Amino acid sequence: MTGHSEVDNDRGCLRLVLVVPLITLTLVAAYFCWTALTIRPSGPWDDDAYAGIVLSCVLTIGAAGAVAVLWLLPSARRIMGWWWVGPAVLSGVIAAIRWVTAG
Repeated sequence: MTGHSEVDNDRGCLRLVLVVPLITLTLVAAYFCWTALTIRPSGPWDDDAYAGIVLSCVLTIGAAGAVAVLWLLPSARRIMGWWWVGPAVLSGVIAAIRWVTAG
């Protein structure tokens, strides 16, 4: 009798399947967070820049929320530590702060 169970055998495959959307959404959140931080309005009249900041923040928060929801699935939490969602959630927090302070 071996000490391996069916659950242990599926963990590698399940991690591989879940890591693709987690990394993709984390990269999307990081990119839009970067754009939200780098957009500089020319003045208080620059509505397009402010709209770009808000859109970037909304997309960052949406992608970070999707990562968090995906990680909250019991099968994902079982095989992936909290640090898998840390960068995306941090990007979401930074975007929320930028959104609030954008004016």
